[in-house]
Amino acid sequence: MAIRRRPFIKLTVAAFSAAWIGILANPVPADAADKVTVFAAASMKNALDNVDAAWTKQTGKEVTVSYAASSALAKQLESGAPADVFISADTDWMDYVAKKSLIKTDTRVNLLGNQIVLVAAKDKAKPVDIKEGLDLASLLGDGRLAMGQVDSVPAGKYGKAALQKLGIWSAVEGKVAGAESVRAALALVSRGEAPYGIVYQTDAASDPGVAIVGTFPANSHPPIIYPVAITADSKNPDTAAYFDFLKSAKAVPFFEHEGFTTIK
Repeated sequence: MAIRRRPFIKLTVAAFSAAWIGILANPVPADAADKVTVFAAASMKNALDNVDAAWTKQTGKEVTVSYAASSALAKQLESGAPADVFISADTDWMDYVAKKSLIKTDTRVNLLGNQIVLVAAKDKAKPVDIKEGLDLASLLGDGRLAMGQVDSVPAGKYGKAALQKLGIWSAVEGKVAGAESVRAALALVSRGEAPYGIVYQTDAASDPGVAIVGTFPANSHPPIIYPVAITADSKNPDTAAYFDFLKSAKAVPFFEHEGFTTIK
């Protein structure tokens, strides 16, 4: 079903505003001051929630996490928002905070890998052969292609790169529904507000309302890498132990269960 442009724009602006208001107006509460605070890419939510539960079970220590687009989180670090660990969905935003001296660069490591896929509502999903020259515009019809904002959200940047490489971008650029995070793009497809979306494989697996209809070739976009680092201002005595746990063999099954690949 085609969606009308005006309601969609209102929805996107409202969602974007809500995300920023949530970050700006809700600093880490006082009772969370003794917890390790993590800023993590929205696509990590399911996996990282499980990793953190395992950490708490093992140590009795708790973690508080803010999930959002890597771009938004990087800007918040720049604005002085308190965090102990930053996990980005691409290297660009980790490079950004590194240049601002906001992380301890000697702690930075590449933690995870991912894939981008094309998704559709599960009850309407049909396989799509993603290849050079795919007529994605015809598949969209009057509908829109949900994806992260292509100038800032990592999944959107990867998606645009893939569409350009495959010679599809110019035909669908005007049909893109840019969302403030990859999870917001996923929600548009799950709710039936967009017929197709480009998201991470891990996001698609987290939502029973969508199905993967095609996977973008790995050589159509830069490698998808999730780097992690301890922030420069972290003073929590538990940060180092938590950071080590993220990189340990104990965390691997939780990440791989959600579809991430671990980088050795």
